[in-house]
Amino acid sequence: MNPKLKKELPLIAIVLIPFIYLAYIWNQLPEKVPMHWNIKGEIDRYGDKIELIIIPILLPLLIYIIFLVIPKIDPKNKLQNMGNKYQNIKTLLTLFMSILALFIIYSIKNRSFTNPNYILLSMGVLYTILGNYFKTIKPNYFIGIRTPWTLENDTVWQETHLLAGKIWFIGGLMVVFSSLILNGQSNLTVFIIITMVIVLIPIIYSYLKFKKIKKTAP
Repeated sequence: MNPKLKKELPLIAIVLIPFIYLAYIWNQLPEKVPMHWNIKGEIDRYGDKIELIIIPILLPLLIYIIFLVIPKIDPKNKLQNMGNKYQNIKTLLTLFMSILALFIIYSIKNRSFTNPNYILLSMGVLYTILGNYFKTIKPNYFIGIRTPWTLENDTVWQETHLLAGKIWFIGGLMVVFSSLILNGQSNLTVFIIITMVIVLIPIIYSYLKFKKIKKTAP
C-alpha cells in the first residue's frame, strides 16, 4: 500500500464517520428537521432533512480537503519544515470538526440542543490545544499568525507565535471556565470578547515588533 495513502486512511475514516451516522439514522428522521437553535437552546428554524448533508461536507470533509490542497499550492514548500506538526494539526482539526458534526446531527435527531455551552466549551479546548502548537509553527503562508510583518521577518514570526501561544492557551482556559459557570448570552459575549482579544493582540504585537526591529536596524 502507498505509504501516503496508509497515513491518510485514519483521517479518511474520521471524515466518513458523520456521513455513516447520518446514513444510519436517515430513515428515522422526519422530512422536516430542526436546523437552527437560538442562544437559549430553542429551535427557531426547520428545514428539509436533505440539508443535513451539508453539515459533514462543510465541517470535516472541507477541512480535510483544505489541508490536503494547501501543501500542493505552497509556493516555497515552507510547510515541509513543520514535519509531523502539520499532520498533527490536520488530524486535530479534522477530528474536532467530525465530532462537532456528529454532535449537531445527534442534536437534530433528538430535537434537543441540551446545552449550547458545549460548543463554546469545545472551542475553548481547541484554543488551548492550538496555543500549545503556535510556538512550534515555522514561518509559512497558510497556518499561524500570518500578518505582513510576521511573513516579512522570521524574528517577528517567532516572537509573535510565542506570545500568541500563551495568549491562546490562557484564552482557551478562560472560555472553558466561562462555559462552566455562565449560560446563554452572557457566555456567548464572553466568548466573543476573548476570541477578539486573542486574535487582535498577536496582530498588533507583530506590527509593533516589526517597527521596533526596523527602527533599530543599521
